[in-house]
Amino acid sequence: MLKARYRIRFPQVDAKELGQDEVGFKLMEGTNVTELRFHDYNEIYNRPGLYEQLFYDRLKCSSPKKVADILKQSLDAVGEHLTEMRILDLGAGNGIMGEEIKNHGASRLIGVDIIPEAKEACYRDRPDIYDDYYIVDFMNLSDQEHEEIDSWSIDCLTSVAALGFGDIPPKAFFQGLQFVQTGGWVAFNIKETFLDNSDTSGFSKFIRELIFSEYLNIHHLERYRHRLSIEGAPLYYFALVAQKNGDIPEDFLSEIIS
Repeated sequence: MLKARYRIRFPQVDAKELGQDEVGFKLMEGTNVTELRFHDYNEIYNRPGLYEQLFYDRLKCSSPKKVADILKQSLDAVGEHLTEMRILDLGAGNGIMGEEIKNHGASRLIGVDIIPEAKEACYRDRPDIYDDYYIVDFMNLSDQEHEEIDSWSIDCLTSVAALGFGDIPPKAFFQGLQFVQTGGWVAFNIKETFLDNSDTSGFSKFIRELIFSEYLNIHHLERYRHRLSIEGAPLYYFALVAQKNGDIPEDFLSEIIS
């Protein structure tokens, strides 16, 4: 089915002066002009094909494929297989990351997001990707929600283009990590500045402490071009694959960002 093509106009501003979560665009729909931020996911997901046209066609985002590929390579290197994993995709959105993992043969895949429009877009555009898809807040799970997700016996967590900027706060990502069984795997990407000591945000400190903690064994860490800015400049991220060595204490996060 052919998807709609949209008229997108980027603002004539210096995006370097804006936070990455503040950058936006103008969407022309007939005589209507709507100003949207890149992180107005609910509005973007409601328009079939707009997310793909904006981030993949115009801005050349490569992250889902990059993270899925290095996860597969890391598992192959130690004789483990995606086909045997029970994978939780945190910040699943409309299923692009799930699709990349599925292309590598993953058979058990669970999506999680906090935005109802994400699930609706995924079921509209990629209905066969996830075995189940939960709209829940990982910072405030009910006992029933926790028990249901935990019953999947998760042994791999993925999260792509969703960490930082308030999309997935540290506490939510920490909860995702807690669902991963010891010996399981974690694959995600983060903006390159999050690994810089000059970044004193809570998320940055949490990620740095986590990566170099005894609880994760890093198998792959790579700097790469995540996508282009609206001016056409490359935006660099780190992609990371690690194995969880043991249970992470509940106070690990609070001691870092208290």
